[in-house]
Amino acid sequence: MPRPSIRKFLNNKYASFFTAGMFLILSMLLGISIGSVSVPIPKIIQIIGSKLFGFISLKDIDPMYISIVMDIRLPRVLLSGLVGAALAIAGAAFQGLLRNPLADPYTLGVSSGASVGAVLTIFFQLSIPFIGSFTLPLLSILFSFLSIVAVLVFARKIERSLRVETIILTGIIFSSFLGALISLMIALTGDELRQIIGWLLGSVSMRGWEYIKLMLPFFMIGTVVMMANAKELNAMSFGEERAQHLGVNVQSRKLIILTAGSILTGAAVAVSGTIGFVGLVIPHLTRLLWGPDHKFLLPLSILTGGSFLILADLISRTIISPTELPIGVITALIGAPVFAVILLQRKRKERSG
Repeated sequence: MPRPSIRKFLNNKYASFFTAGMFLILSMLLGISIGSVSVPIPKIIQIIGSKLFGFISLKDIDPMYISIVMDIRLPRVLLSGLVGAALAIAGAAFQGLLRNPLADPYTLGVSSGASVGAVLTIFFQLSIPFIGSFTLPLLSILFSFLSIVAVLVFARKIERSLRVETIILTGIIFSSFLGALISLMIALTGDELRQIIGWLLGSVSMRGWEYIKLMLPFFMIGTVVMMANAKELNAMSFGEERAQHLGVNVQSRKLIILTAGSILTGAAVAVSGTIGFVGLVIPHLTRLLWGPDHKFLLPLSILTGGSFLILADLISRTIISPTELPIGVITALIGAPVFAVILLQRKRKERSG
């Protein structure tokens, strides 16, 4: 039995941020340190500290280490952390909004819509004037938003009350349809085939600082909007009628949250491809560990989702080195069994209760 003081620390909401934050820092250090050339953690701290603050000397550091850390591994780790964080907070918000642990950007068709937008951009080599490299994330976000709107409109046609089960089933139908469109584009493509398939499998390999610059603005916008609606998500997680009685404008808040989720998912899919199970499993585990209050759940999902994808990327590039596996394969291999165990435990609790 843990001592009362330890139990109190573990149950403290703010102590959970310390735990999740330390987990993220450790994941980042491991992600930067481990590879074909190992970089000692003290040297990583020295290199990053020098670049951030400037007064730390790098005279005794091998230039090869500096190049590995700053040009290859640090941007990769930061990008995987941003993608994992974006998918996790979007999944947490969707699960709270729809009051269902099976809701995530993939089951609702948001990710499939973003994938269609990204594949169309690659397939037709689209570039919007004055936007340039931002064409890919913008079109991914646009298509992800259009897909969730289409899901909601179609679900309302089926059932005006928009029951959660109806929305999720409609999302699965749209995901299958959009997946077929992507398969059709792959069948018709030529030289872009390898690029599209590699992108669809999910990866943060060979992505430099420019990809972080592409994603960061959308990540910040989506995260700020989600956090601003944490209180409303708490109210809506008890049902829309109860939320209305508490003074929440349910329809407008629902649209805002779904838009923010589309921004986060579209930006993540644009830079990394389709990476499943992060938005499904991570919010669920975070909720089990630290509770359902979205004021804490959303930021904790950011920290744990980022940590998870950094470690998944580390496994993908080291498990059968020098060959690199798609990160989406690793997240599925880890996420599917974990989610199955969570569902079994949930079912047992319901039966025993």
